[in-house]
Amino acid sequence: MADTAKGMAGKAGGSFMEHRTRRECKFHDIECKLPNIRAGTASDGRPTEAQDVLSYLGTWNPLGKKISEKDTVWLLDNTAYRNAKTGQWEAEFVAAVFDQNTGVEVSTVVADVAEKVGLGKGDAAEATIQERLMPFMQNILPGRVVAVDYSGGSQTKLGPGGRNAISSDIRDVPDFFKDGEIMDSVAVVPKGANGVLSMMTAYAEPEGWGVISDIDDTIKITQTSNPIGILKSTFVSPATPITGMPEFYTHIQRLISPASPFFYLSASPYNLYSFLKDFRSKFYPQGTIILRDASWMNLSGLLSNLTLGTQEYKVDRITKINSWLPRRKMICIGDSTQSDPEAYGEIYRKHAGWVKLILIRKVTDIAALGIASKNEPERFEKAFKGVPSNLWHVFETPEECYQTVQNAVARG
Repeated sequence: MADTAKGMAGKAGGSFMEHRTRRECKFHDIECKLPNIRAGTASDGRPTEAQDVLSYLGTWNPLGKKISEKDTVWLLDNTAYRNAKTGQWEAEFVAAVFDQNTGVEVSTVVADVAEKVGLGKGDAAEATIQERLMPFMQNILPGRVVAVDYSGGSQTKLGPGGRNAISSDIRDVPDFFKDGEIMDSVAVVPKGANGVLSMMTAYAEPEGWGVISDIDDTIKITQTSNPIGILKSTFVSPATPITGMPEFYTHIQRLISPASPFFYLSASPYNLYSFLKDFRSKFYPQGTIILRDASWMNLSGLLSNLTLGTQEYKVDRITKINSWLPRRKMICIGDSTQSDPEAYGEIYRKHAGWVKLILIRKVTDIAALGIASKNEPERFEKAFKGVPSNLWHVFETPEECYQTVQNAVARG
C-alpha cells in the first residue's frame, strides 16, 4: 500500500510550476533519504490471502470483515445535504481501518525522521514524532465493515473498505435535524478497539453561504515549498495557525451565519486526519476536512501528495462539494504556495455563479523560499482570467480582507 515518491509523481502528474518548485527546493534529494516504510502483515496475520484479493472489489466485497478488538477505526466528520431529486437528507461517510500494531521498527523510523529535521539523538521531541508517525506505520486493513450508531437510535454500516482501507459511502441520514445543526454518530466496536470513534454531521440546506478553505499555508503553517519544513511542521512543531486567520474565520462565520458549512481541503493524505482535526477543532469553525485518499504510504509519498497534482485534486473535490450544494454562495480561500489560484479560477469558470469571492494569501514568509515567481501579478491575472476583478483578492494579512468579505456578502 506504500507509494514511492516516483510512483506518486507518475500518478499525480503535476504542473510545470510544481515540478520547478520541487527541483529548486530539492524535494527529490530529501525523499530519497526518507525511511522506506512498507506495509507488512498485521499482528495476527490479517488479512488472509482471500480477503486481500476480495478487497479489490471495494464495496462489492461479499466477505467484508467486522471490526475486532485489535483494530483502529477513524470516522471522519461530514456534511449532510438534501438529495436534489428526492429531497432526502444524505451524506458521504468516510471511514478508515487499520491495525493497532505496526509492521516496522518504530524507534528506527522515529530516529531517522528526527535526524532529517536536525534533532539530536534522544531529543524530547522524539515522543511527538512517534505519536504523529504512527498512522503512517500501522498496517491497513482492507475489506472492513464499520457499524455506526446515529443519534436518535438508528444505525448504518459503512464499507467494506477498499485496497487503501478507506470506505466512502453515501447514506441517508435522519431528517429531524435542521440547517446548521450537528448530528453525533459513534462507531460500534468491541472493547479494545480505538481511534476516532465519534463523528459530527453538519446539516446544510441548499440555500445560503458556505466556505471552502485550503489548510496548508492558508490557515496552518506547513511550509509546503520546503521539504524539511513540511517534515518539521507535520511531525515536530505544534500545529500553528497563520496569524490572524482564526479571528478572520470567526468573523466570516458570524457574517454569513453560524449555520453556514465550512469545508477544509488539503492535499495531505488521510494519515494526517486526526492531527488536522485536532488543529481545526482548536482554532477554526467546525467543518468537513477533505483529504487525499492516497493513504498509508511512505513518507516520501507525503511530500509528493503536497506538491504534485494539487490543482486536479482540488478541482475534483470542489466539484463534489458543488454536486452537494450547487445553490450555495461560496467563498474560496487559499494561498500562493500551491495551485489554489488556478484551482479556484477553474472552478469559477466551470460552475458559473457559484463562487462569490476568492481570497488568496500571498505567502511571503519562510514558506515562500524559492518560489518568488508564484507571487507575481501575472500569475494571478492568468489564473483568474474571466473572473471579475472585484470577486478575487490577493492579500498578505487577513485584516485586509474584512471589508472585502463584507462587500461580497452585501452583494449577495
